[in-house]
Amino acid sequence: MGLFGTAKKTAGRARYTAAQGLRSAWYGGQYALARRRSAGFNRPGEPVFKPQNKPQLKALRQAYFDLFRQDRANIEAGLYPDPVRRELRLRDFPKAVGRAQRFLSDVAEVDRRRLDRNGTEVRSAEAADPKRYPAYYRQNFHYQTDGWLSEDSADIYDHQVEALFTGAADAMRRAALAELVKQVQGRDQREVEVLDLACGTGRFMRQVMSAMPKLQLSGLDLSPPYAQAARKNVRRWPHVEVVEGKAEALPFEDQTFDHLISIYLFHELPPRVRPQVIAEAARVLKPGGTFIIADSLQFGDNEGVDGFLEYFPEGFHEPYYKGYLNWAFDPHMEKAGFTAERLQLAFLTKVRVWRKAE
Repeated sequence: MGLFGTAKKTAGRARYTAAQGLRSAWYGGQYALARRRSAGFNRPGEPVFKPQNKPQLKALRQAYFDLFRQDRANIEAGLYPDPVRRELRLRDFPKAVGRAQRFLSDVAEVDRRRLDRNGTEVRSAEAADPKRYPAYYRQNFHYQTDGWLSEDSADIYDHQVEALFTGAADAMRRAALAELVKQVQGRDQREVEVLDLACGTGRFMRQVMSAMPKLQLSGLDLSPPYAQAARKNVRRWPHVEVVEGKAEALPFEDQTFDHLISIYLFHELPPRVRPQVIAEAARVLKPGGTFIIADSLQFGDNEGVDGFLEYFPEGFHEPYYKGYLNWAFDPHMEKAGFTAERLQLAFLTKVRVWRKAE
């Protein structure tokens, strides 16, 4: 590599470590403050929740640091750009502070719903049209204000997620990006069609396009405000499109895409809907294409953190998460014609690559 190359790599690692340390402190501090402002997981008079599996803090910390080591290794391998320069721009700081203020100001409302165990306030909202949105979707997931159905929710959602995972959410998404890049390498990006299924605000789409700017990328989400936020996030790439629709009834022709990817979708779906989404993914995917699924860990993936997974549905409105922790992907994926190829753990996220039969 040479002396110059070694020095450059060392400097890059130092810059990356410093930046991630700042992000962790920034978001971790907000999470700690939000916890202090809330009443905790249990309602008054309820017995204190105790997980069946003992949480192992050492295992959680190890998984956290392993995530960033792998993230840096992926950057050095050229799978995606170093995010440091883009994420630590001084001109973005006022916006970050504003989102932090809005996130923290909403804690009281979130805590009220947690104490009342009320996760369906959004169903009474005018925006929650029952003809457009299925019942499972019209909920205040995570007890967040407005559920998925307002511009305010879309504006602070990514900030909420980063605070929840103390600055690790983007790095977990990049673990899925690494798998997608590996599938596209060696091909003309202009000829590769990819769908980000349930793309949310388009944060992952922006990561994808930063790594592969000529990729033919589409995003799909059921929420108009989130879809609009996604369009804003990818406006630098005019050939990228974002459409609105259901994951279980995709508005695309058969065999449209070379690769599909979903980030944190399946744990928020009822068990009856998950196989429908898998079948639709198989329908719109070309033979030999891949379906990359990044979602929460499940029981047994990392036994040291199983106890922490049990806390999540206790502290947040996640109506389908408990069942998801033991839900078996394999039989449903195999029935739809997929074969498992690779599994990668990334802190509290599991990334699996499935390939459709030729």
